[in-house]
Amino acid sequence: MNYLKYTQYAYLLFGIYFIYDGIMKYTTNESYALSLLIAGLAIFMFFFRRKFAKKFEDRNKNQ
Repeated sequence: MNYLKYTQYAYLLFGIYFIYDGIMKYTTNESYALSLLIAGLAIFMFFFRRKFAKKFEDRNKNQ
């Protein structure tokens, strides 16, 4: 389950990309709400996955 340590950073990268995309759409007067919504969801998933991975790691240490 070592991949859980690294997949959480994919969410962070997606979040950064969609924040950038939302800002670019905002400056060109396009619809940007969906991009910022996806960015918020991706950043939330980053923190959720990080917490889950730590909880999973602590559980394996106790066994």
